Amino acid sequence: MSIRPFYKTNKLALFSALTAAMVITSGCQSLKTANATNQPTMMQGQNADQPKKLENFNITGKIGVTTPANDTTGSQGGSAFYAWGQENDRFAIELIGALGIGKTNIEYNGQTATLVSEKTGTLTADDPETLLQKATGWKAPISQLPYWISGRPAPSDSAPQLDAQNRLISSVNGEWRASFTYKGDDKLPNKISAVQSQGNKVVMTINH
Repeated sequence: MSIRPFYKTNKLALFSALTAAMVITSGCQSLKTANATNQPTMMQGQNADQPKKLENFNITGKIGVTTPANDTTGSQGGSAFYAWGQENDRFAIELIGALGIGKTNIEYNGQTATLVSEKTGTLTADDPETLLQKATGWKAPISQLPYWISGRPAPSDSAPQLDAQNRLISSVNGEWRASFTYKGDDKLPNKISAVQSQGNKVVMTINH
C-alpha cells in the first residue's frame, strides 16, 4: 500500500497549516500548565470518560528534540515547525527547520516509513523511529504520538495517570515517560513532553 495518494491530497493543506502554525506559535504566550491542585489518579483499564483515539487528524505546532551529553560533546538539540496529517495508520509529516537536515517530508503507510530531505535524500525503514534516528540521530516515540495527541495512553503504555477532569497527565512507554499539558478545560493536550531514561527529550506543542 502506497501513501503517495494520501500525501499528495493533503500536501497543500499541510503547507497551509504549517504556515499558520509558524505565525501562531511565534506569537503565542507560554502554554498554561494543568491545574497544580488536581490530584492525579491512576487509570485502571479503559475509561469511558477518556477521549477516543483520533483516527484522522491534521495538527500543527513545533517540536524540539534534545540528546544527552556524551564523552566528546555536550547535550545537543534542534527544533522544527511541523504539519502532521493522519489517516488511520498512515501519516504524512512536513517539517521546516527540520532538526539540522532542512525541510523534510516523512511518510508512513503502515508498513514502511520514508524520509526525504535535501541533506539525506530518500531514506526508508520499517518504522518511523528507526528512520528518524537513521536520518538525524534523534530518538522520539513517534508510534505512540497518535494516541498521546488524542489524550489517550498507547496500548503498550503503563502507569497512566489522570487529573480530576479525567485527562491523561502522565504515562510511561518503555524507557519513555510522557507528561501532558492542557489549555483551560480542553480535553486534548496542547503540549506533550517525553523524556527517556538515557536523557533524550522531546517537547511537542500542538494546535488541533
